[in-house]
Amino acid sequence: MQIVITAVGPDNRGLADPIVHSVTSLGANIAEIQMYDHDAESVFSMLTRVEIDPGKLDVVREAMDRVGHDTGLSVRTWTPDITGRKPRLAICVTYRPETPLAVLRAIRDGHIKAEPAVMISNRSKLRGVAEQFDVPWRQIGDASGDPDDGKLLEICDELGVDYIVLARYMRVLPAASCWSYAGGRIINLHHGLLPSFPGIRPYHDAHQNRMLTYGATCHFIVPELDAGNQIINQQAFTVAPGVPLDEIVRRGQEDNEPSCLVEGVRRVVEREVSLHFNRVVAGGG
Repeated sequence: MQIVITAVGPDNRGLADPIVHSVTSLGANIAEIQMYDHDAESVFSMLTRVEIDPGKLDVVREAMDRVGHDTGLSVRTWTPDITGRKPRLAICVTYRPETPLAVLRAIRDGHIKAEPAVMISNRSKLRGVAEQFDVPWRQIGDASGDPDDGKLLEICDELGVDYIVLARYMRVLPAASCWSYAGGRIINLHHGLLPSFPGIRPYHDAHQNRMLTYGATCHFIVPELDAGNQIINQQAFTVAPGVPLDEIVRRGQEDNEPSCLVEGVRRVVEREVSLHFNRVVAGGG
């Protein structure tokens, strides 16, 4: 069985050793270790991926709980080897309904074999979408739409979420949040073709460069915004010269983006792709 352990907290000395010692003493083989020191924030982050006998999952969880208690780190223990149930998704949204609707319809129709555990938003606009599909709704934004990032993680922990899907969620997750659910657990839709058109206005940027091909990118999240090396799926469409920008954006938002995200989420929950050392690999690793 594969287990992913993430640890995030105030930076200090000797934080990695207890995690490594605990899992190896239980007979685990270490497949991946990544450590990050966010000096500006004095935050330590670590991801450890191990292979271990399935019967030891609960023992590993207990050991990691002790490590978290002793070190002050926020430690999460998770396995992608999900059995006896469907993967649980948190669908994060802001304004645009097309992508969350497409994901929820694909789940309803059996195309995505997952359970929508919750819809999370920094705005109230799409509450009706959650209600339409009888999905629990949690709003984490204040009156200005600024999200409580810690609350997002609390909700996902509370509901046993396996994957966080950013379905045009128009806020950037901080590094600490990214590494709390690191290891290929956060899926994002970017409304442009990466790595050529990152940023918040990819349709406009492509149009200014007189492009005739536009698209969307579904990728795993790492702390760097739209880093581009973690691509799960891309879909593109072409237009004739002279097509107005607003028509290009409409086609992208209503047709291309939803299709791109649905296929990306499907590939992840069926473990056709996974993330190792910040690179997408075929299969579950």
